[in-house]
Amino acid sequence: MNDKIKARTRVRACVDGVVQGVGFRPFVHRLAHEHELAGWVRNDARGVLLEVEGEAGALERFLAELARRAPPLAAVERVRAQRLRATGEHGFQILESEGASGTGGDSAGADTAAAQVSPDVAPCGECLAELLDPSDRRFRYPFINCTNCGPRLTIVRGTPYDRPLTTMAGFEMCAACRVEYEDPASRRFHAQPNACPTCGPAARLVDGKGELLETADPVAVAAKMLAAGAIVAVKGLGGYHLACRADDERAVSELRARKRREEKPFALMALDADALAALVQLAPAELELASERERPIVIARRQARAPVARSVAPGCPDLGVTLPSTPLHHLLLADVTATLNAAAALVMTSGNVSDEPIAFEDDDALMRLGPLADALLVHDRPIHMRLDDSIVRSLEAPEATAPADGPASRPLMLRRSRGYAPRSLPLPHSAPALLACGAELKSTFCVAKGARAWVGPHVGDLKSWETLRSFREGIAHFEALFAVEPQVVVHDLHPDYLSSAYALEREADGVTPIGVQHHHAHMAACLAEHGERGPAIGAIYDGAGLGSDGAIWGGELLAGDLASVRRVGHLHPVRLPGGDAAAREPWRMACSWLLAAHEGKPELPARLAGRVAAERWAQVAELASRAVGSPQTTSMGRLFDAVAALCAIRTSVREEGRAAVELEAAAAPHERDAYPLALLDAEPVELDARETIRALMRDLDAGTPVALVSARFHNAVADATARALVVLARREGVRSAVLAGGVFQNRLLLERCLAGLARAGLRVLLPRELPPNDGAISYGQAAVAAARLRR
Repeated sequence: MNDKIKARTRVRACVDGVVQGVGFRPFVHRLAHEHELAGWVRNDARGVLLEVEGEAGALERFLAELARRAPPLAAVERVRAQRLRATGEHGFQILESEGASGTGGDSAGADTAAAQVSPDVAPCGECLAELLDPSDRRFRYPFINCTNCGPRLTIVRGTPYDRPLTTMAGFEMCAACRVEYEDPASRRFHAQPNACPTCGPAARLVDGKGELLETADPVAVAAKMLAAGAIVAVKGLGGYHLACRADDERAVSELRARKRREEKPFALMALDADALAALVQLAPAELELASERERPIVIARRQARAPVARSVAPGCPDLGVTLPSTPLHHLLLADVTATLNAAAALVMTSGNVSDEPIAFEDDDALMRLGPLADALLVHDRPIHMRLDDSIVRSLEAPEATAPADGPASRPLMLRRSRGYAPRSLPLPHSAPALLACGAELKSTFCVAKGARAWVGPHVGDLKSWETLRSFREGIAHFEALFAVEPQVVVHDLHPDYLSSAYALEREADGVTPIGVQHHHAHMAACLAEHGERGPAIGAIYDGAGLGSDGAIWGGELLAGDLASVRRVGHLHPVRLPGGDAAAREPWRMACSWLLAAHEGKPELPARLAGRVAAERWAQVAELASRAVGSPQTTSMGRLFDAVAALCAIRTSVREEGRAAVELEAAAAPHERDAYPLALLDAEPVELDARETIRALMRDLDAGTPVALVSARFHNAVADATARALVVLARREGVRSAVLAGGVFQNRLLLERCLAGLARAGLRVLLPRELPPNDGAISYGQAAVAAARLRR
C-alpha cells in the first residue's frame, strides 16, 4: 500500500431516521465533495448506508455535519460509524439502492428498525414560485415537487424509497427531468416523484358518470364551476375531498344533504394568510400552525363577519381552516379567487358519505362520489395509502406546568394523519415486534419493534365493514413498510370492539395476545411519548372505556407506571340509561344525574319540555331508578353531556361529544366563579358532582345565562381535578401528573386545569405528538405491552 493511501482513513456509516425521500443522499454527495472525500452512498432497507475516505480531520467534520446540516425534511436519529481500511478510491457516487436487510455488512441487530418514511409535505416556496412563473416549464403544473416537498407516504409501496417502489413507477422521466434528477446541483437531484407536464401525472375533469369533460386546463374549469356554485370532488394527496364555495349557503346545504352530514362542521381551505384572517381570529401561534409544512386543519375562533355560510359550522363559534396542501389546491384556490375577483374560501371536506372512510381509489371514488358531485377533478398518479387531514388547535399552557414541553403556546393534536404519519415515536422499553390494535372510536393502529413505534393514520370510528377494511389494509401496509412481523398483538379489554376481535383473529398466526385496560393505555401513551416510564398520577377523562372491574369507566384517577396502574379515584358513579343510547341522547344523562342529585325520580325540567316527551323522560327515570338496562358509569364525558342537556344546548346528537363541544363553546371565557364539586377523601377518592348539579339547576331556574352556567361548571371540574391530583400526588409520593382522554380536547377545561396545577407546582404531562382522544390508545397499548414483557 503506498504512503498516500496509508495517510487516508475510510469510514462506513449507517444513518438511521427519516433519511429516505428527503434529499439525504444528494446532501451526502454535496457534503463529501465539500470536504474532498471519496466514496459512495445508497439507501438500504433500514436507512442510508455510506462509505467515505479521505483525510482524518475532514472525515470527522463530515460525520459531525451529517445530522447538523441535514436537509429540512430529514430527521437523523443516529449515525453508527466503523473504521475501515482505505482503498484509494477516487470520486463520490450515489449507488443503486439495495433492499436486503443488513446491506453492506451492517449487523446492528434484530431490534434495528426498518427505514423510516417521510410524511407528505406541502409545496415549498421554490416550487410555488416555479408554479406561478409563466416562463418556467412547470408553470401551472399541479404535481410540481422536489426533494424538499411533495408526496411521500401516500405514494410509497415499499422501501428503500426509490421510484420503482412508489406509485410514480409508471411515469418514465423525460430527458429534461432526467438531467435534473442526475445533477448534484439541482434540488431535484434524486427526487423520486420528479416529473413535469411532458412526462408526469396529468389532471382531468370528469362528470359524475366518469365521462371526460374536454378542456385544456381542468383546474381552471373546475375553479369556474366552484365559483358558480357547483360541488366538485377533488383528488388530493391522501384521498378525495368534496369542495364548494364556503360563502354559498345553497351549495353548502346541498353538500350537507348529499353527504348526509347533518351537524359536524366542515373544514375550510383558503389561499393564504390574508384569506385565513378574513375567516378566523388567528393568534400568531395559530397562524404558525396553519403555515407549517404539515398543513393541518387548525381550529380557531371565527371572525364576527366571516364570509361563511351558516351551514358550514352551525351553532359553532369556531372554524377549522387550512392552507393548500398541494400545488393543485394552490391553483384551484387562486383560480377561484381570480374568477370572483375577491378572496375566496372553499369547503374542503373528506370525500365520503357520513361514517365511511375517505375515498382514495379512482374507481371507488367515482362510484361513491359521482352521485354527490357535479364533477370530479382527478389525476392519474395512484394513491397507495389513504390519509385524512390532520386537525390541531392551539393551547395556552402555563410554562410552569410542563417544563419539558417548551413554550407556553403549543399545539394540541386532535387528529394525527396526513403530514404527521408515519413519524416514529420512541418506546421507553424495547419491544419485540408487535401490533397494537387501538380502540373503536377515532381508531388508529400501531406497529413497533425495538425502541420505536409507528402509529398509523386516523382510520375513523371502527363500526363498519368499510372502515374495518381500511384498518386491515393500513396494518398490512405498515407491517410490510417497517418490516414488522408481530410476535405480540395488543388489544383493548372490550370484547365487542372490532379492533379487539381483529387482534384475537391474529392468534391464529401464532402471536401472543395481551389485553390492556383503556384508561391505562391513555395514561401510558402520554408517559411514553415524553420518554417517561413513571410512576405518575393521571386524570383520564373520556366518554367510556371498559374498566378492569367490568364497569363502564370514564372519569378516572390513576396511579402507576407503564406496566401497571391502580385506580385511586373516580367520578361519582351514576346510571347510564339505555347504555350506548345515552351517548346519542344526552337528556338521558341529564335525567340520571338529576336522579342521583335529588335521590328521587326527577321531574322533566321546564327548559326541556317540548324537546323531550314527558312519557319518555318518565320511562328513562324509571329504568335508571330500578337499574334496568342502566349500567353504572363514572364517565366524565357523559357528565358534560348531562349539563349540555340541562342547559337546553343539546338533547340529542349524531356524533359522540357534540353536546360537550357546544357546551364549551357557550361558556363565558372570563367567568371565574365555580360551582362546588366535592372531593371525598377516601380509598379511592371520589369527585362528587351531585352538589354541582344542584347548584347549576338553581342558577338555571333563577334565569342565570347559560354562558355563566357553562363556565362555572367547567371551572368546577377543573378545580376539583387539580385538587384531586395534588392530594393524590402527595399520597403517592410523585411529582408528575398526566392529563389525557377525549374530554381534554376541551381547551377551556384543559387550560383551567393547567392553571390550577401550575399554582400547586406539579409537573404536568400532556399529549404532544398524539391526540388526547382514542387516537393515542394504540400507542399506549404498545408501550404497556413493552413494559410488561420487559418485566
